[in-house]
Amino acid sequence: FLAPYRVVRYTIDKDVEGWRPEKGQRDRHGNVINDRIYNVRDFDRNLILEERTKAVAKKVTEYMKKTGRYQKTIIFCVNIDHAERMRQAIVNENADLVAGNHKYVMRITGDNNEGKAELDNFIDPGNEYPVIAVTSKLMTTGVDAQTCKLIVLDSNITSMTEFKQIIGRGTRINEEYGKYSFTIMDFRGVTNLFADPDFDGEPVQVYAPKSEDDPVPPDVDGEEKDTSFDDSPPFGEEPVGFIDGNDEDGDGDEGVRTYYVHNVKVQIINERVQYYGDNGELITESLTDYTKKTVRKEFRTVEDFLQSWNKSNRKQVIIEELLEQGVLLDELQEEVGKDFDPFDLICHVAFDQKPLTRKERAMNVKKRDYFARYGDKVRAVLEALLEKYADEGIEHIESMEVLKLRPFDQHGSLMEIIKSFGGKKEYLQAVQELEQQIYMTA
Repeated sequence: FLAPYRVVRYTIDKDVEGWRPEKGQRDRHGNVINDRIYNVRDFDRNLILEERTKAVAKKVTEYMKKTGRYQKTIIFCVNIDHAERMRQAIVNENADLVAGNHKYVMRITGDNNEGKAELDNFIDPGNEYPVIAVTSKLMTTGVDAQTCKLIVLDSNITSMTEFKQIIGRGTRINEEYGKYSFTIMDFRGVTNLFADPDFDGEPVQVYAPKSEDDPVPPDVDGEEKDTSFDDSPPFGEEPVGFIDGNDEDGDGDEGVRTYYVHNVKVQIINERVQYYGDNGELITESLTDYTKKTVRKEFRTVEDFLQSWNKSNRKQVIIEELLEQGVLLDELQEEVGKDFDPFDLICHVAFDQKPLTRKERAMNVKKRDYFARYGDKVRAVLEALLEKYADEGIEHIESMEVLKLRPFDQHGSLMEIIKSFGGKKEYLQAVQELEQQIYMTA
């Protein structure tokens, strides 16, 4: 399966209206700005609106604070200079996490040896850092970021093949690490390419030549060379205040001065959300309507769903099946409530049942004095599992690996805890009974 995804499109006022300097206006470096109307094709190439970069970084950070600050994220920028400014803006917005580990956000571009050295760590699901990779062309090809959950587009991408490759960075599903869907934040209208008949949802392997007339030559063994590293001039090597002189888009702008404008207010004036299924087709109805339709294909009534849920030894199996069908639970949580269990989200959205928060369900279990039947050590472990459920959800207590983490380690090793229950079978039985208590309807 490809991972279903949603697109959040942002409209920035200066991108729509354009920007024209006042007569004789100078930029940060004292250069008189050439008098004309600048638009989104100019921004971050020959005109830098510094407040625009800050606005994008702020919006990305706001989204991550709501959905998870440690979700793997790739931000695509116009060029290396833009990527460095974006990296700094993200650092400024996330100073608390950067203070804990400076690799929280890294610029991974062809000129940056430190960033390139972290590329393998970024794409390795087992490594937490880097979390945010800011790049230009580097990660459009040859990189399989299986756990990437957020792609940010702040580059003027017009090539369908490049667009497919970028989207391909997010479409991998990784069940082991809970990656079932992803989000695209689009600040440049790039996702209009989804409407192009040539887009079929399937990413392709692409090698990016410098231009259509300058294809990548075959290597000595007859295979195309890997151009996954950005071959743009290294940041800082071009003359200060000038672009690199490469007329990348054929508009005749080579050699024009780049102006850095710091005192122009920029606002995001519109935000639009669209959802795409695992086949790459636009979901035209609302996410809640799509969820209701999809769930009711599988479970006709709430009783059918309850029966399947309660019978399942691992609730995660049902969650995974729904995610594979394009039911985006993370996004549903944003719309309905972050503290609701997937069970309550489905019952509420698909069957109009009143949802309970995880903490409310945990409190109901405590009120029944359910743990009185167990000895002190077993009771302490089960109470800790219930608290873990209340804080993080059912999927976090179904694996015995959780017993290796805090606060369970204070009760002994994993084997010691299992032994206190009488063995693995008895432990799994106790967890299943705890889940039955959690989802008890009466």
